[in-house]
Amino acid sequence: MTLRPTIFVVDDDEAVRSSLGELLDNAGFCVEAYASADEFLRRFDPKRIGCVLLDVKMPQMSGIELQAELRRRGARLPIVFLTGNGNIPMSVEAMRAGAVDFLTKPVEGRFVIERIGSALNSSVSQQRCIGSLSERERQVLARVVAGQSSKEIGRALGISHRTVEVHRAHAMHKTGARSLVDLAEIAHLLGPDN
Repeated sequence: MTLRPTIFVVDDDEAVRSSLGELLDNAGFCVEAYASADEFLRRFDPKRIGCVLLDVKMPQMSGIELQAELRRRGARLPIVFLTGNGNIPMSVEAMRAGAVDFLTKPVEGRFVIERIGSALNSSVSQQRCIGSLSERERQVLARVVAGQSSKEIGRALGISHRTVEVHRAHAMHKTGARSLVDLAEIAHLLGPDN
């Protein structure tokens, strides 16, 4: 049974939560709204799939801080920021930390729906690619991203450095990674246990 993705709206403005909830519900999405980052984290389940639609400036914990906390917890949910208080340095920080998009209000509802749909499709596609990796490819990938050389990885896993290079090449091909930065993001999606 496939779980239906949920859009998690996290915004301290009740009117915004309500209008986004209605917009997304009418577009056919399953929606949950939270008034604060803390409220969202209390109910957060890392096994759930979907997308976080997140405000930047909120009392106590900001959206940027929530993004960092979700990453620390190994969350695999794509994040789309939607804010009326954004600026270029803030958007750069959010995108570097892995946000899929950074939208500034006012923005048309159809564009919000389009960006969320794109984030969900990208997330599902990445999960499929990750799911196609063999256990050995996952082990090699995690060690490559940790900065180990092929020889170090080979010694640790009991295989030759050439075999390590073959596994790394297969992992890059399967995931579409073009660089070590791409591999690092994929390794993050694999979670801390890999």
